[in-house]
Amino acid sequence: MSDVDTNGAERRRNKRWPDALKREIVAATLAPGASVSIVARQYDVNANQVFAWRRRYRETGVPTAPALSTPALVPVTITPEPEDKAAPAEPAHSDTIEIEVGGDCRVRVGSDFDGRALKRVLDVLRKR
Repeated sequence: MSDVDTNGAERRRNKRWPDALKREIVAATLAPGASVSIVARQYDVNANQVFAWRRRYRETGVPTAPALSTPALVPVTITPEPEDKAAPAEPAHSDTIEIEVGGDCRVRVGSDFDGRALKRVLDVLRKR
């Protein structure tokens, strides 16, 4: 029998992963045809850890969106506030939604918009 000296042994530290990155990795594994082990290797994560994150997000109800789609350009129109704020105009009935972001940006979206693309635009505007 041999004695093992553990006093001088270096402890392996657990790596901490940001929650946003965990969600990104889990979302990548949910893409059609994706392999957990391949995605784990791409992010240099143990596949068992990725399975644990998937299980945790499924149990806690944290939404895991499908993998990010290919970025696409989305037409955006930013218009200045009208100078005359004394008399607000009567809203017109249309198929357009107007979203004000941060008080200085306004995004108008028609009825045929792509929800994922709109989310990306709003995320970018929020970070400005």
